[in-house]
Amino acid sequence: MIEALTDLAAIIASLAGGAFGAALGPLPAFVFTGFMVIAGEASVLAGGDGFITDEIAFGPAFSPAVSFAGGVAATAYAAKQGYMDDFEHDYHQAKNIAQALGTKPDVLAVGAAFGLLGYWLTELSAGLGMPYDPIAMGVVLSAIFHRLILGYSIIGKVRGSNILDMSPFEREERRTTADGGERMAEAPATPEGGDAITPEQQAGGAAAGRLAVEPWLPHQYKWTHVATLGAFVGILGGWISIATGSAFLGFGISAASLLFLNLGIEKVPVTHHITLPAGTAALAVMAEGDAVLAGVGESGALIVALVFGLVSALFGELFQRVFYAHGDTHVDPPAAAIVFGTFLVALMYFAGIFPDVVWVPTP
Repeated sequence: MIEALTDLAAIIASLAGGAFGAALGPLPAFVFTGFMVIAGEASVLAGGDGFITDEIAFGPAFSPAVSFAGGVAATAYAAKQGYMDDFEHDYHQAKNIAQALGTKPDVLAVGAAFGLLGYWLTELSAGLGMPYDPIAMGVVLSAIFHRLILGYSIIGKVRGSNILDMSPFEREERRTTADGGERMAEAPATPEGGDAITPEQQAGGAAAGRLAVEPWLPHQYKWTHVATLGAFVGILGGWISIATGSAFLGFGISAASLLFLNLGIEKVPVTHHITLPAGTAALAVMAEGDAVLAGVGESGALIVALVFGLVSALFGELFQRVFYAHGDTHVDPPAAAIVFGTFLVALMYFAGIFPDVVWVPTP
């Protein structure tokens, strides 16, 4: 583990990868990772050795814990500096992960620093044999660190009846502050030919503040919708893994599909946190062994994939309601769901229910 943490070439590459994520923007950088996973897994199916997946898509330069997480931190920094005020975005600008940040040296430096942090966090989890996806955990922890280091609240101010309440968003309630409490929103203009807006009207929501609650995906937050998506996409993730033997190809397809979301096509679902745990679980139960669910056939494996897709999707929604909806920066719900889903695979293995963990690390 010490050797990996001090690998000079990997350190230099991760600095470049974090800067790349900042320049290109977090979401575009992640889409790039998705295409690299597809290329890498296609290479494996053609008889290759997995080098593209392991060293390019998930390696020290372009791993989501490096390029995506570095870009997320750089976005939070750029918003703090006021660099993103010219971009239109419905939420706090620090959540504007679809936006390329360009070439400002200080922004790239922040991306590089957090790219290195993401690499170290990944190697630390992997070196300790922690039973979850180490890259996904690197993404989650990096986001917590950027909130702490850059002076953002870990959770934010809860404005609904409880931390899970999304109804203020549904009612389009607005905050009376523009950016989470640092400055007041501009007072609305007096209507032409009418009376000035009263303080009571302004307090009732006439001020042009942010939405009181900002769900991670406005089209993908209702429990029943998330559960339905998780179940069906879980089956798809399981089928891709069964058909190809790859736990990662479904993830790559899901990640690459976010190109359409990045291009502004509305209501494109985010699914990589569903396909990866579901595909991994499907392969795990098809392995032979003495476990309760060893040697399960394709139909049974698809049912297991459905369950893991459903559970991972719901956990992602729970995570976003706690850590994303009330805060000011992007903390990635899919990464947290992948940590949870892959941990469940390991837990089933330790309990003697699954015969294998496929690729999930174990102590």
